[in-house]
Amino acid sequence: MSRDREVPPEREAGPSGRARAAFAVLSGLIAAFAALCVAGLVAAAVRPEAGPVVAVGGAAIDRTPPVVKDFAVRNFGTDDKLVLRLGILVLLAVFAMAVGLLAVRHRIGGSTAVLAFGVVGAVAAAGRPEGRATDAVPSAVGALVAAGLLYVLAGRLTPGSAPSPAAGETASGAPSPASGEAGDGAGHAAGGGPDGPGHPWGGGPDGPGAPDRRADCRTLDRRALDRRALDRRALDRRAFDHRAFDRRGFVLAATAAAAASAGAGLLGSRLTASRLAGASASRQGVTLPAPASPAPPVPPGADLGIRGVGSFVTPAKDFYRVDTALVVPRVDADRWRLRIHGAGVARPVTLGFRDLLRRELVERDITLTCVSNEVGGPYAGNARWTGVRLAELLREAGVEPPSRGGAADQIVARSVDGMTIGTPVETVMDGRDALLAVGMNGEPLPFEHGFPVRMVVPGLYGYVSACKWIQDIELTTFDAYDAYWVKRSWAREAPVKTASRIDTPRPFATPAAGTVPVAGVAWAQHRGIARVEVRVDGGPWHTARLGAESGRDTWRQWVWEWPATRGHHTLEVRATDRTGATQTGERAGTVPDGATGWHSVVIDVH
Repeated sequence: MSRDREVPPEREAGPSGRARAAFAVLSGLIAAFAALCVAGLVAAAVRPEAGPVVAVGGAAIDRTPPVVKDFAVRNFGTDDKLVLRLGILVLLAVFAMAVGLLAVRHRIGGSTAVLAFGVVGAVAAAGRPEGRATDAVPSAVGALVAAGLLYVLAGRLTPGSAPSPAAGETASGAPSPASGEAGDGAGHAAGGGPDGPGHPWGGGPDGPGAPDRRADCRTLDRRALDRRALDRRALDRRAFDHRAFDRRGFVLAATAAAAASAGAGLLGSRLTASRLAGASASRQGVTLPAPASPAPPVPPGADLGIRGVGSFVTPAKDFYRVDTALVVPRVDADRWRLRIHGAGVARPVTLGFRDLLRRELVERDITLTCVSNEVGGPYAGNARWTGVRLAELLREAGVEPPSRGGAADQIVARSVDGMTIGTPVETVMDGRDALLAVGMNGEPLPFEHGFPVRMVVPGLYGYVSACKWIQDIELTTFDAYDAYWVKRSWAREAPVKTASRIDTPRPFATPAAGTVPVAGVAWAQHRGIARVEVRVDGGPWHTARLGAESGRDTWRQWVWEWPATRGHHTLEVRATDRTGATQTGERAGTVPDGATGWHSVVIDVH
């Protein structure tokens, strides 16, 4: 075996080759683990959002086509971000295993591949909308550590030189002439050729027994060749055995590296938790003042109390969450600032959180809906919001709506995570309760829902109104700037469409024949729900009983007592808003401005 030829560990025969390949895979995984832990430690000093998994995940979200994003929301719901992070980790593990195998054959090549992967993370972190140059540091440092560690571990798996031939053997494994088996002339007992004087049969070719002597010579030659082959295989086995790597050294180095990486990761987690503790403390220290304009009590009968239909007011823990933040921003309220500036702003404004709390607060029940909500989907919720009227702040800054000659027709709200949301100025200033909200259901906003401040605009889908973790408001025009989702094929303006949903019975339910309550919710924010109708198997429409109306910006519960008969049935629902418009039965997807169609469920009555 040539000692200059490197055999891939995965192709080496025998236990040693398989073990070497397994350890090569392990070395790649340990290097990846080290990269993540070290990058997490560095990100704790930079900012948590700069971690490589978050950065790459955020970049993936930014580049996801609307149809894929819609698929993720529809199939994974609020777990879509968890699925994305797990997917990134799985891909990283596969890459790490492949690079580990590469590094055993080409140490520099393996380390270079790790560095290239680190460049991807660094570019992704610094290139996000809210990215900073320093965001590239965690990925870069993690990659450098991983590349160096992989180089060291691969060195422990690299075989040494092949053994020198034993005495009496050639470099190719053949016996030397002096061994007595070098060839036809020296391969027999003593002296000359096969017929020489030293031949056991003596004499020349014409001597007695010559034919037998030739046959015996050929037999001896074959035996000599067989022995040479055996000797070569023995030398090859010794050379292969010499390929065995420094197993003990590898285990020690790998164990030390894994332990050190885990320590770095633990330290990074603690530093991050300590850094975020200030934000948590700032939220715990918030006491919302009593609103100057409280919401009226929820009227009796607004909540019909039907099993299977959610409560009229959605608890914060159950409120839907659809956004692009892989890591929920935790903003310290004491350090938070909001800037209002741009076209038509005569007096730019900068406000702190306490400045907002000192202003006149209003409290309103408002239903929010996500544009990604499919027909009959769960992404709608109703809460009691507390905040400051955004229109008043804009007027104080000198802003006028376009209908009164204002220079701007779009509000671009920017979040701390880089999200941009464009909202029509005219809508915000038309008299509706558009809020900079600081409270939800009587408590400070949860971090998941935008603490310390978010926008709430009744009648608009969230992607054009509900900016969470807001920190900047710029006045501009729709022609001058496309917000985040508009760049991704969604409509610039998106009023909420009239919609209704059957919450009970559930699809494929099997209720007993008799009176079956068919119930759910309907919404048409800022227009209000006037009527809900249900039909069975494409028959006539039946008017449902509506719950009491709490306001035109909230959903309404409804119920129809169905005299169910045995068999397979399809239930459908539609709503009519207070403008007299009935929701269309024509099915359309969520892109570009919300889904349409009648929600239906199929059940079997027994």
